[in-house]
Amino acid sequence: MATEYTGITDEQAELIRSAPIFFVASVDPTLSDRPNGLGPVNVSPKGGVPLHILDQNHVAYLDYEGSGDETGRAAALNGPVTIMICSFAENDAAVIRLFGKARTSSVEESQLSSQLLGSPSDDIALPTRQIIEIDVSSTQTSCGYGVPIMEYARERTTSDRGRKFKPGGSRQR
Repeated sequence: MATEYTGITDEQAELIRSAPIFFVASVDPTLSDRPNGLGPVNVSPKGGVPLHILDQNHVAYLDYEGSGDETGRAAALNGPVTIMICSFAENDAAVIRLFGKARTSSVEESQLSSQLLGSPSDDIALPTRQIIEIDVSSTQTSCGYGVPIMEYARERTTSDRGRKFKPGGSRQR
């Protein structure tokens, strides 16, 4: 059973700081022609980029070019955003969700630039796009029973980014 909180707890912060990947889910609220009244949910993995805890109700990360900007679009439209962090460790299963709203700012204009640029990804090798800051309205921790036990190997490099499912792409060997 999930436990809800009004902000990031010390225990949640410990997992957030140690996680090599987190996931961002966002919704474009203008696509309301769907049966549930919302557009499709976009979910993106964010590896190689730390999720910075600014305080119990605010997190931020450095966003890079290279894929669509669904989170930025949802933020501009005031759509909901969820961050999910999982523990893949054998002895500590857990899932943390941060619920809130996001806003974007340019790297050049953000007051968070120096903090976030202090720990950039060395492996992404793409230009930075923006800073995503999330106002966290609540958090949730669940048991993580469905999360597999996995070991972190490394970040992907530019040469081993997949192209198989992109138009005109071919399988990397």
